[in-house]
This record gives sequence, C-alpha cells and structure tokens, in this order.
Amino acid sequence: MTHHLMDDKIVVGLDIGSTKVCAVAGRMSRGSNNQLTLEVLGVSRASSEGVTKGKVMNITRTVAAINQAIEEVSNQSNVDIGLVNVSFSNHNINSQKQPGSITRLSPGDEVTPADIDHLLRDMYRTPQSAGKEIVHVLPMDFTVDSEAGVEDPVGRNGVKLGADFQIITTQSDAAVNVRRCIERTAGHLQRDQVLLSPLASAMAVLTPEEREAGVALVDIGGGTTDLAIYYRNVLRHVAVFPWAGNSLTNDIQEGCKVLPQQAEVLKTKFGNANPGTYRLNEVVSVPGLPGRQPKDVLLKNVSIIIAERLKEIAALVQAEVIRSGYKDKLLGGIVLTGGSALIEGIDDIFQNVTSMDVRVGYPEQLERNLRADLVSDPAFATAVGLVWAGFRSVDDRISFISDPGQSFGTTVAPVRQPEPQRPATRTNNSGQPAQRPKEEATATNGANSIFGWMKKLFNPNLGDINETYKE
Repeated sequence: MTHHLMDDKIVVGLDIGSTKVCAVAGRMSRGSNNQLTLEVLGVSRASSEGVTKGKVMNITRTVAAINQAIEEVSNQSNVDIGLVNVSFSNHNINSQKQPGSITRLSPGDEVTPADIDHLLRDMYRTPQSAGKEIVHVLPMDFTVDSEAGVEDPVGRNGVKLGADFQIITTQSDAAVNVRRCIERTAGHLQRDQVLLSPLASAMAVLTPEEREAGVALVDIGGGTTDLAIYYRNVLRHVAVFPWAGNSLTNDIQEGCKVLPQQAEVLKTKFGNANPGTYRLNEVVSVPGLPGRQPKDVLLKNVSIIIAERLKEIAALVQAEVIRSGYKDKLLGGIVLTGGSALIEGIDDIFQNVTSMDVRVGYPEQLERNLRADLVSDPAFATAVGLVWAGFRSVDDRISFISDPGQSFGTTVAPVRQPEPQRPATRTNNSGQPAQRPKEEATATNGANSIFGWMKKLFNPNLGDINETYKE
C-alpha cells in the first residue's frame, strides 16, 4: 500500500530548454518497503523555439510553449497549477569561489542555523560587475574560529564563522527574460524556487553514495552541456558549455548537406556514437527539395560526425574537471544525463576520452505507473529533479537556495511571495521566493575553432570534422 506524505503537497517542475519545455507534476509517497518515491501525476513536453543556448531570446514563443506544457500537465493531474519550480541555465553562467565570514554576536554559544543564514545573506550582497546577478550562493567547507574544513558547523562553539562559497552568477538580462516568461503565462504562474539545471538533474539521477564518493554530473541538453561536480556530498564546481545536442544536429546538417529537420531525424533515429555499427555501404534515403531527387546519406558518416563532436564535448568536460582540481577524487566517475545521453555509445566515448567510469543517469525512485515510464528518460532529469526540490533540500545545511532579499531577475519590484490560495501546488519547503528558469539549449555552427587546441591537448589524432566533410 502507498501512503502519500506532506499533506499531499503537489509540486510542479518546469524545465525551459532550448529544444523543449518540460513540465512534470508529482507528489511524495512512501511505498510498502518504506522507501520514499515520487508519484508522477502529469508530464508533458512542448517544442521550444524561443530559447537559444539556454537563454530565452523570444519571450512570446517561450510563453506559448510554457502555456502548452502547463495546461497539459494541469489536465492530466487535475490540479490548478499556480506555483512552479523552474530550471535555469545558459552559457553565461559563471561560478567563482569566494571566502566569507562573520563575527557572531553571542560569543561562547554554539553556532546556530541563524548564524549560517546571516553569513549567507551577507554573501548575496557580494558586489557584482554591471549586468551580472547572483543566482545561488552555496557553501563548501566551513571554518569555526581556527578550525577549518568543518562540514557542518551547527552546534560547535566559536566566535568567528566562515566558509568557502561558490557564488554562481548569470547575466541580468537572462534572468529578467525568464522572470517575464513566467509572469506572462496564461495563469500568471509564480516561481517558487529557481534552480540551476545541473543541480536539479543531480537531484533526480545521482545516488547519495556517488555524491559522497565524488562524481561529475554531465547534463547534455539541446543547447548547453552542464557540469556539476560533487565531493563529500557538497557541490564543488559548476560549468556550462554552449555545445550540446543541437551542435550534433548542425554538424550533421553541414556534413551531410541536408535540411535541419532531416539532420535531427538522422540523429535521433540512426544516431550512434560508434561508427563500427554501420557497414560502409549502409545508406538512408533523405527526401530532396520539391521536384528534386532524394539523397542517400551514409549512416557511417552520420555516426563519425556524432562521434567527433561528442569527443570534443568530452574533452571540454575533461579539461574542466582537471581545472576544478577534483580529477583524482571522483570515485563515482561521470554520470551522463539530458536528452543527448540517449545516443548509443556515448558512454564509451566519454570513458575513452576521460579515462573515468561512466554511466547514463535516469530519473530514479519513481513510483511505477505509466507516467513514471514516460519520465524515466534522461531528457526529463531536470524536470523530475525540480519536483524533488519541492521535497528535499539541495544542501541540508542552508535554509534558502536563492537570495531571500530579492526576487531573482528584478531590481525594482518587491518580492512576490507565493499566493496562499491553491494549496495543491505549494512547492517550497523553505518558503523563500524563487529565482529563474532554464534547461536544455541550442547550439552553434563553426564551434570547431574553439576546440582546436582541446583536441590537440587530449587526442592529437582526432580529425577535424569540417575538414573531413567539406568536400
């Protein structure tokens, strides 16, 4: 028998990506074995044309996609949706490490959660250059007086409380656009939490053991590849790259001389990262323009193009993992998720380039039903993680994940607290205002120049895809 928890609270996750807008509604259950699971009540996806590389470029189109996704989930779950958790990512995300400290007002007493809140609030006031805005402030290790490397300071005696923080920032205009999209939706949705995409995906696909042992989550969406590194259960490093699934599509389009929609079909239907899968003469016939002959495309060529681009993305990830300083600490290796993680053979490519263990991450701990089967897909990792974020904290040591003094993405308007009505969609266990959205993103042509030095660094034998295919 299944028991529903938390007053039957229903949480809605909205993942605004470059390829698609996903919405998932769910509530927490406890199964017969006392295991916490997520019951999926509604799931939908709408194609997204207003988002490029994770950044909302066309508000009208993005709002239309959000409305479509939310309406569908609302009908399926029979819930009037007013409050959503939103994901956020774009290639202008920046993460900087910075120490901060406070002198406590009551020396001699133990450090309390209120002291941590005080320190966090101070860090949200860290001055940023013009046009930049703080998305998250996340503590790594704390210091109490002279003792460093404290994982959880609450209860320790000390006067001075400090920590090393990760301050995650984005461009203010990107934040504003997401906020506008949510405000302009048909039901005037309100943001509860805004989570950086890879943090949401991590909640859906990583195990507690992996976070503890050290793991790199690589979320390959449509427009961006997001990296989040965990070690000893704490987020240590974040990076976003503007090359992902749409880069593969663009490369196929250029390399095989086909239309964009045809390149997408070639990728999703026949895409494989191991060129050895296809014989030299295996072809698929692609319709030509009206009045022209169809064109035969060699499947081995499609596979080579995909493999080369994925090697480049894997090399970028490898370089960033080395730069983070955690390369030799990640016993959990790499977990791949996002829509592009479904490409056959992608795990082998990442394993060969990085020499790390690799697995593909699917949303876990779902109560089995038809809708759960729909979202048991790496493409839904972010949306499912956003639902989990309504029931679990990203970091148990802190009480808010966004700036409590400012509505994310606005400099003038006061914080709009979630409306008290519509209790079915209350979402946040911290009661804090939210921030702003993202998910997958769109990709670029001609990105190869940026990868030139990377390829030589990691594998001098990698061919250049443009040279190979521009005949």
